[in-house]
Amino acid sequence: MVAVLFQILIAVFIVSFISLVGIFLFLNESIIKKYLFYLVSFAAGSLLGAAFLDLLPEAFKSGFKESVPVFIIIGILSFFILEKFLHWHHHHTGKKEVHVFNYLNTVGDGLHNFLDGAVIAVSFLNSTKLGIVVTIAVVAHEIPQEIGDFAILIYGGWSKLKASIINFLTALTAVLGALLAYFYSSFIENSSLYLTSFAIGGFIYIAGTDLIPEIHKEKDIKKSSIQFVLLIFGVLVIWLVSRIFEGR
Repeated sequence: MVAVLFQILIAVFIVSFISLVGIFLFLNESIIKKYLFYLVSFAAGSLLGAAFLDLLPEAFKSGFKESVPVFIIIGILSFFILEKFLHWHHHHTGKKEVHVFNYLNTVGDGLHNFLDGAVIAVSFLNSTKLGIVVTIAVVAHEIPQEIGDFAILIYGGWSKLKASIINFLTALTAVLGALLAYFYSSFIENSSLYLTSFAIGGFIYIAGTDLIPEIHKEKDIKKSSIQFVLLIFGVLVIWLVSRIFEGR
């Protein structure tokens, strides 16, 4: 069992380091200014794709389907309350405002990474082969998502260094998820269902109330068309990754 735990930890740390991919892609300031707004469109699409094409089907695989909509609503309402609190906090501190969706995305991404870690751990507990396959699938899923997350954090007002550090620390919640799944695997099924449904609500809220309204601020037809294509592309990337690794 110690060998299995070692395999799990290696896998989740690899997944966590994927969060640093953004800083290597956006070292050039001119590239950030030119393409960042478009990447927000890709991020919105990837969040919607992850919520509806990845997390939702996973949640419905359980025998407690009636609980899924309830916890999705709880997730949406929780993020609504969190956003209201953060708006109040920024209004009363007088500090330079950072877009609220930075914090919302960090919470949602942390939950998603937590679940990734739990899934990886459960897979390795079944077999090493399954664990490796699932880890590859998660990495393939994380690359487009973490690029989008990094773009969101930069767009929201954080520096590249701060965004990279926060992204990496958030990614480390995968380690926590993996350890809890490893030591409490007999309880993970129901817990995973509730957390998955909650994360769905969070992603829908971030994409629908924060990112898409930002996309609507662009009035130029040509740029708006590109944004729409990138929005669809974000959804398609998640769909493609899910299809490639489906049933493995």
